[in-house]
Amino acid sequence: MDAGWLPSLGLAAAVAVGAGTQRITGLGFALVSAPFLVLLLGPFAGVLVVNVLGVAASVLVLVQVRRDVELRRALLLSAPALVAVVPGAWVARHTAPAVLQVLVGGCVVVALLAVHAVGRRTGTGAPSGTGTTPALLAGAASGFMNATAGVGGPALTVYAVATRWPQRAFAATAQLCFTVIGSATVAAKGLPSLPVADWAVAAAALGVGLMAGTALSARVSPTTARTAALSLALAGGVATVVDGVLGG
Repeated sequence: MDAGWLPSLGLAAAVAVGAGTQRITGLGFALVSAPFLVLLLGPFAGVLVVNVLGVAASVLVLVQVRRDVELRRALLLSAPALVAVVPGAWVARHTAPAVLQVLVGGCVVVALLAVHAVGRRTGTGAPSGTGTTPALLAGAASGFMNATAGVGGPALTVYAVATRWPQRAFAATAQLCFTVIGSATVAAKGLPSLPVADWAVAAAALGVGLMAGTALSARVSPTTARTAALSLALAGGVATVVDGVLGG
């Protein structure tokens, strides 16, 4: 039985679920899709495809939530990220594929654990780290991780949780940050080489995921969607690390 369609199905599923999560919660496209696309396409190409599609997803969501964007915070986060993209792209280009795959999966797992830890620590009490320095550090971490592993969202999430940034404003502002950071990453690394048919599948899945996310955003709470997305991302991250350790 011919199973040649399975990689395309996997590509579509990863992109659609990631896009839906992005629309509902404001982030999650890269977290959900990156580990699985790395398994399907390899660490460098997989992350680069995530970068390209992530920009498209962020732009499409940004159009819908643009009124809630906080430009000052977007600038504070994006400026250092643009600088950090350069060394991140260098690491991605000069790291052995198996090592890079472990790095991608490891970044996903560590980032998820960091988000969880910060969320527990700041569950009560006053906001922490609301000055300029935390924003600059979060932006730099986001830019570096986006270029190397395709997952720039967790660094911004840690900052948002620590500073008690309202979800609505954070979700909107993050789209602008992801657009800027992702565009810089693609410019630094170049466009990925992918068959036209796969690009068509990815584009269709992206559209379906965003439409489904828009329809579900009024019915599914961001907390529920975020929990499901983070669980899926954790499973994908662990699988990516294991596959990389075993030599792909």
